[in-house]
Amino acid sequence: MAHHREHRRPARPGTPYAEALAAFGERLRLVAPDQWDAPTPCTDWSVRDVVNHLTGEQLWVPELLMGSTVSEVGGRFDGDVLGSAPADAWTAAAGAARAAFEVPGATELTVHLSFGDVSAQYYLDQLTTDAVVHTWDLAEGIGHHTRLPAGLVDFALGEMAGYGDLSGSGLFDPPLPVPDGAGPQTRLLALAGRRDLP
Repeated sequence: MAHHREHRRPARPGTPYAEALAAFGERLRLVAPDQWDAPTPCTDWSVRDVVNHLTGEQLWVPELLMGSTVSEVGGRFDGDVLGSAPADAWTAAAGAARAAFEVPGATELTVHLSFGDVSAQYYLDQLTTDAVVHTWDLAEGIGHHTRLPAGLVDFALGEMAGYGDLSGSGLFDPPLPVPDGAGPQTRLLALAGRRDLP
């Protein structure tokens, strides 16, 4: 099976992005057949909606890194991108996206996002942060309260602290207050409008 081969080539440490994709994929493999319609902490999104959103985001990566604009891609990845085999759809999209970012020089490219041109590194960091938060959403939706990998939490926390209030972006719910002494995961989730239950 392909994922065993992956483990045998640790030539260089995984990037936060590769780790975030792997963490999401691990939780995705835990989804039971009757859990796809279960609610998640992500407002109005079911388990399937969260997986569809993140899979769709990865489908965009090779296109944008090749210089396509949002209008050129159009509605190709709108709606349902999972079909009858959501885990397979995710695995293919995540693998292609990761491979696109592993091409030498990829992070130095400029990508054309809906709100303007940004560096591919900025885009990569944004994708990574989104995957970290939605990994928690997915785990909660299927009843697996999860501790996210500490390195990914620290990475995403640094990114989100730099974004300021994200609620206006439509990416996440408005931030919540956090108790004094809250740990990194609780603080990260609060920034994304989520309460980390003990």
